[in-house]
Amino acid sequence: MSLTDRAIGQIRELIRSGALSPGAKLPPEPELAAQLGLSRNLAREAVKALAVARVLEVRRGDGTYVTSLQPSLLLDGLGGAVELLQSDKGALLDLMEVRRLLEPLATGLAAARITDDQLAEVKGHLDAMREASDDVERLNAHDAAFHRSVVAATGNESLLALLEGISGRTLRARVWRGKVDDQSTGRTLAEHEAIYHALLTRDSAVSQAAALLHVSNTEHWLREHLRSSADPA
Repeated sequence: MSLTDRAIGQIRELIRSGALSPGAKLPPEPELAAQLGLSRNLAREAVKALAVARVLEVRRGDGTYVTSLQPSLLLDGLGGAVELLQSDKGALLDLMEVRRLLEPLATGLAAARITDDQLAEVKGHLDAMREASDDVERLNAHDAAFHRSVVAATGNESLLALLEGISGRTLRARVWRGKVDDQSTGRTLAEHEAIYHALLTRDSAVSQAAALLHVSNTEHWLREHLRSSADPA
């Protein structure tokens, strides 16, 4: 472990222990360095690294603060990493597999917790998908919003942030599917209809099954398409 990593660990421990709570202001750099037994350079590098990770926020002319530490903030960097991975076919398939493991369970949980207002939001995205059936880009934007609103209904911010980082970034794959597969629009709408109607009945098992079928079909199509596109013939 490098000296910088140890310095980062020391500041994280202050936050984990509650010595520095969300929103708290860190001591000035010389004081922080002395408190942790670090050089000022090490303290500065540790603060910079934690600022990149969204754990700290450096406000020019004011000081350095602990952020809200909300999952949506801390996991935001996941989406950027996922975006970089999508140039690798194997990594893209891995991401789809992760989505298949998580999203159906999240949909089942949403069925038990979803409110009438949240159902109306899901239906709004479904209606918008129907209206955009001849516009692949718009259709897929509402597709992503549909899934986000379903997962948001779980009330679990960490789950939402994880799936938004993974599933939200697989939008490119869904757009690609719509452009090369003439049959995908009808299937996509039918699968989303099934998810919505399962949520409407608040049936967790059926909602989970409907989501699993939808994500599995997308993953299967992607695997087959990548295999055929890699075939020299």
